[in-house]
Amino acid sequence: MPTAVITGANSGIGFAFAQILAKEGYDVYACDRDISDKIKSLKTAKIYQLDVTSPESISAFARELDGGPVDVLLNVAGIMSPPEQDSVDSTTKAVLMRTFEVNAFGPLLLTQALLPNLVARLEALATNSSGGSYAYRASKAAVNAIGKNLAIDLQSKGIVVSILHPGITNTNINPSVATHPECVEPEEAAGKLWKVLQSKDMSDTGKFWHREGYELPW
Repeated sequence: MPTAVITGANSGIGFAFAQILAKEGYDVYACDRDISDKIKSLKTAKIYQLDVTSPESISAFARELDGGPVDVLLNVAGIMSPPEQDSVDSTTKAVLMRTFEVNAFGPLLLTQALLPNLVARLEALATNSSGGSYAYRASKAAVNAIGKNLAIDLQSKGIVVSILHPGITNTNINPSVATHPECVEPEEAAGKLWKVLQSKDMSDTGKFWHREGYELPW
């Protein structure tokens, strides 16, 4: 049975991915800092409390895997401060540091810790069409650059790095987008992204893909 590790699985796209992969026969590790009744409803998944900002938490999770293979790593966990706290006038060092810890540093450090286990590793990103959200957008640009680096460094190990853009999705990270005409539910975003990543091989490593299947420039 293949194994998948999914962060941010307590809600939104991470939760939807956990449902999809469990149905497809994966041994799913559903990970999140917060363990609610929702993540507990993933009856066939292994629920693990993981804080991607904590090296100690990441190391403990790596020990939990005990060297076993990981076929898919989905770094979905992410945070976004309210617009009024992350504008050109209001953003602070604390907002920047916290956002980068979760959105950029977390994926890199978890990938590093699980490198011996990995066969494939995926990330999610967002684009900028409205300005503002300085910490969030900068952290996503950083994780995109990290993904490019990983694609080069891990190519010789046979590890494919796919950088994924879910598009506008109705999650609790930014509820205000729910009325946007292009907004979709997490289940649709995750389902389309899963089809995209299933079609990729080493020739596609390090590329940035929209949920509709087309490559985005970077």
